[in-house]
Amino acid sequence: MRENLARIEELTQRLTEALAHRAPPRQSLQAPDSDLFLHAATAYWTEMFKQPSKALEQQLEYWRKSLKHHVEAQEVLRKGKLQAPEDNTPADRRFANPLWKSHPYFNYIKQQYMIATEAMHQTVQSLDTIPDREKRRLSYFTQQITDMMAPTNFLATNPDALMKAVETEGESLVRGLENLVRDIEANKGDLLVTLADKDAFSVGENIATTPGKVVFRNRMFELIQYAPSTEKVHRTPLVIFPPWINKFYVMDLKPQNSLIKWIVDQGYTLFVVSWVNPDVSYSDVGLDTYVEEGYLEAIRVAREITDEKQVNVIGYCIAGTTLSLVLALMKKRKDKSVRSATLFTTLTDFSDQGEVGVFLEDDFVDGIEAECTEKGYLDSFFMSRTFSFLRSNDLIYGPAIRSYMMGEAPPAFDLLYWNGDGTNLPGRMCVEYLRGLCQQDRFASASFRICGEDVSLSDVAHPIFAIACETDHIAAWRSSFRGVSKMGSRDKTFVLSESGHIAGIINPPSKKKYGHYTGATPAGDPEAWLQEASFNEGSWWPHWEEWLRRRSGAQIPARIPGDSLHKALCDAPGTYVVSSKNNAMS
Repeated sequence: MRENLARIEELTQRLTEALAHRAPPRQSLQAPDSDLFLHAATAYWTEMFKQPSKALEQQLEYWRKSLKHHVEAQEVLRKGKLQAPEDNTPADRRFANPLWKSHPYFNYIKQQYMIATEAMHQTVQSLDTIPDREKRRLSYFTQQITDMMAPTNFLATNPDALMKAVETEGESLVRGLENLVRDIEANKGDLLVTLADKDAFSVGENIATTPGKVVFRNRMFELIQYAPSTEKVHRTPLVIFPPWINKFYVMDLKPQNSLIKWIVDQGYTLFVVSWVNPDVSYSDVGLDTYVEEGYLEAIRVAREITDEKQVNVIGYCIAGTTLSLVLALMKKRKDKSVRSATLFTTLTDFSDQGEVGVFLEDDFVDGIEAECTEKGYLDSFFMSRTFSFLRSNDLIYGPAIRSYMMGEAPPAFDLLYWNGDGTNLPGRMCVEYLRGLCQQDRFASASFRICGEDVSLSDVAHPIFAIACETDHIAAWRSSFRGVSKMGSRDKTFVLSESGHIAGIINPPSKKKYGHYTGATPAGDPEAWLQEASFNEGSWWPHWEEWLRRRSGAQIPARIPGDSLHKALCDAPGTYVVSSKNNAMS
């Protein structure tokens, strides 16, 4: 006990010091705008005056359920039974501990929380005098509030944490305080929970280990050419453009789930772009720069090394959006360097932005623009926090409970390690993307100016294979479908994978985990397409590879990375992905 008290005193001093040095929050990034809640309050009171019976009915229904449950709980105890009343609340994995169901104290708290949460959401949904877009945002932030106030997030009402504290004689709480202080110190006073053991992985040693060479480097990217694993390869090389919001090695975490290794094993000459992690010196970099010095340069080098006139290309997420701009630009320029394109979880039509749309209103984007103007770039912290709040129970509250209340060490989980290894965004590019593409939807609704040309979705004429993911919270599949349907290509294939933005793409056939839907050429209503589509067990990878194979030419002897003009600069995964100079966490 004395040792623990001494540790607590030391940790408290460290915590106080870390918080004292915390930078003040930037006012420009304190969103959402208060107008959203003002509109909601105005709408509520307007409807109360117009339809007082409706508001009264909602209030009475809440109190009826709450009081009924209270009486039932008291009645069980009055009969001398230390147990909970009947519980018909919906299943929720946050309340997996059996005590939430059986213990009268924990069950009472849980049921009251669920009743209150349901009442709040029903009130929001009943607001008829605010636009649907505002209602969706209000519903999202209401969900954030109710998730934050869940009884699992507090020590006194979390049976797992209390049981662990008793079992360890308080040691779990001391370890939890150590974890809390560590995270606050590491993030200069901000609380950002560590998701994975940072010492468990080393890029290039036990993740991102597929053999290859960096064969080209400029200020925007390193180009990796992977070593062949087959005696022969298809003539047409393949170039992957990953999103520069994250690092490319999500496609090469471990050999058994590496998309990069799998593609190489199917007999393709594979190039992958590894983007630089920008700092203030990249403040002038816009989408034009990514296109000219990134996409077009990578395609040129891949063609030069392989001595081929055309390449096949892949774009993932924002890199797929920008790749679509490149394809449209190529049509304008009569550039035939690309034979076919594959798009992973790509949005090109932003008329319905899905879940991420709550962060694309002016109150958020104005703050991001102010931050980019002041610093020249958007720190990776903001993007990481934004995406985490789209899945707050999985990426914020759950990990915080395990780390700070249970005293557990972060898990050795490669995907979560990658998730915490974010990158910065150039200020100019960030604003161009958010304003011109996301908010104004110019690529789909009118035209978007890129590299001196006005391009639109109808200018995308290459063969397209698009994969969207059913529960994607970043690139909603219906929006992805609508974008592909507006492209001018006559050769379009759309596949809907089960699962989300990452798991739906990194879905190796050997796991036999998530299936996929295939159907007609994408057109019209996405729901109608899905109703007519066929469900297929297992990964979409083999289906896509069959499509790619028909567009990749004859088999030729395998190519060794580089050529006389492009000597190997270093081994894969290269320097941009691991250098401390380009480490967003530094």
